[in-house]
Amino acid sequence: MGPDAALLRTAREWLAVDPDPETVAELSALLTEAEAGRPDAAAELADAFDGTLQFGTAGLRGRLGPGSNRMNRVVVARAAAGLAAYLVANAADQLTVVVGYDARRNSEVFAHDTARIMAGAGITAMVLPTALPTPVLAFAIRELGCDAGVMVTASHNPPEDNGYKVYLGDGSQIVPPADAAISAAIAAVGAMDSIPRSDDYRILDGSLLDSYVARAVSLLGGGPRGVSAVYTAMHGVGGQVFIRAARQAGFPEPAKVAAQFDPDGRFPTVSFPNPEEPGAMDLSLADARAQHADVIIANDPDADRCAAGIRSAGDYRMLTGDEVGALLGWWIAERGRRDGSPATGVYAESIVSGTLLERIAADAGLGYATTLTGFKWISKVPGLRFGYEEALGYCVDPAAVKDKDGITASLLMLEMVAALKAEGRGPQDVLDDLARRFGLHATSQLSVRVSDLALITEAMARLRAYPPASIGGRDVLDMVDLAAGADGLPPTDGLRFTLADARVIVRPSGTEPKLKCYLQVVVPVDGEIADARATAQSELDALRSSLAEVLAL
Repeated sequence: MGPDAALLRTAREWLAVDPDPETVAELSALLTEAEAGRPDAAAELADAFDGTLQFGTAGLRGRLGPGSNRMNRVVVARAAAGLAAYLVANAADQLTVVVGYDARRNSEVFAHDTARIMAGAGITAMVLPTALPTPVLAFAIRELGCDAGVMVTASHNPPEDNGYKVYLGDGSQIVPPADAAISAAIAAVGAMDSIPRSDDYRILDGSLLDSYVARAVSLLGGGPRGVSAVYTAMHGVGGQVFIRAARQAGFPEPAKVAAQFDPDGRFPTVSFPNPEEPGAMDLSLADARAQHADVIIANDPDADRCAAGIRSAGDYRMLTGDEVGALLGWWIAERGRRDGSPATGVYAESIVSGTLLERIAADAGLGYATTLTGFKWISKVPGLRFGYEEALGYCVDPAAVKDKDGITASLLMLEMVAALKAEGRGPQDVLDDLARRFGLHATSQLSVRVSDLALITEAMARLRAYPPASIGGRDVLDMVDLAAGADGLPPTDGLRFTLADARVIVRPSGTEPKLKCYLQVVVPVDGEIADARATAQSELDALRSSLAEVLAL
């Protein structure tokens, strides 16, 4: 059976207003094939117009292509017009918006479309001079005194995706109720030809990037700089910025993973451009072994995340996001002690991150807070000094960048490794010391990617209706439904299971078609650290295997 008449009419109406020749050609071909009776084309056409790509606290994110359920110039234009209407309705003075973009397909086009629509609404609009990291956009909002910012990026999503991330004037991402209000304004946008546009917007020069790099470098102390690093940009936009910042800070130039250094939205060497994904760091690990590097540094494609690999047990291994978070939290406090200017403020992390940071904060006399997942929440913690989430996001300079920042976090990692190297130590020694002092906090994940989002909804419903009595051989002592709100936090879709010296949190990903399970065990270190690590690994494996059976996905 071919597509119904209403769907065909909707698709033809879309063709009449789509300004992009590429998506016009794609949709025209799809229509022809669907009308000729090809079932796969009919299914693709139906999915392309299956509702509207929804704007939420993560902005927009989805597959590129024609249709209301895809990322394209029509959807972006409506989002920009709705955002402009929201800003105008909520401001009394002249408004200013800055727009950035990464190197994904159509990112630059979406950015300039946004600027034209902002200018058409009477808003002063500025666009970053080239494809740059997301933290540069977050920095620009506060540096330039803007009322809002837009970053066109899909971060570490697959190559066929793109996204649209919105920040307000404090430099942090939107949270409720602003997301719902912006979504309503988008829904109220009229016909495409009714959206005013103007070319009266400004393309910024290089001075903004100069200021960002100078600020990042200023965070470092005057300690040792002798460190050899291997660096990968993961085909993203962080490479030139990070190398420049490292050089300006006085570090030896990191060795580039050449095949992944230049921006390339096809991401040809990785299945998923995310340092956490299996195989993504293989080239970096090989280069580190060949060059006997002290540390591996990786940014994701929009460079708001930082991953690190270290020497350990005679080889190299990638640190977990929680290990990097613990090391950065420890180093900020430790450097303050060494400099005679103790760190002040609050350490914060998301509820799914490991709990070692709380012990580190208490030991340093610092405040501590947990938030919902996402830097839109972490950045709003009063008195924030350092915040992180286990998905490789670290905010080390909240006064300037109220978001995760893979460039500044990477510089801080270089500084820490250089200081430890001068003492004949390394990051693994620090992790071992923390384990002996506070117990070995070992974390891991079970992440299940699905093609049908309904499977995630069904799995969460099953868990709520029939919660497991035990996981990995440990009795479940307590289950908290985070959808009802917990620990004074707003409701979120997730379940937390408390076990003896262990914890499991299950939640849908906010940005990818995944169900994510966050595992932690705490093992006391009474003897050899290697024995404790082996025990922790065995316990994590048992939790992961048991959860996989429970989820049945």
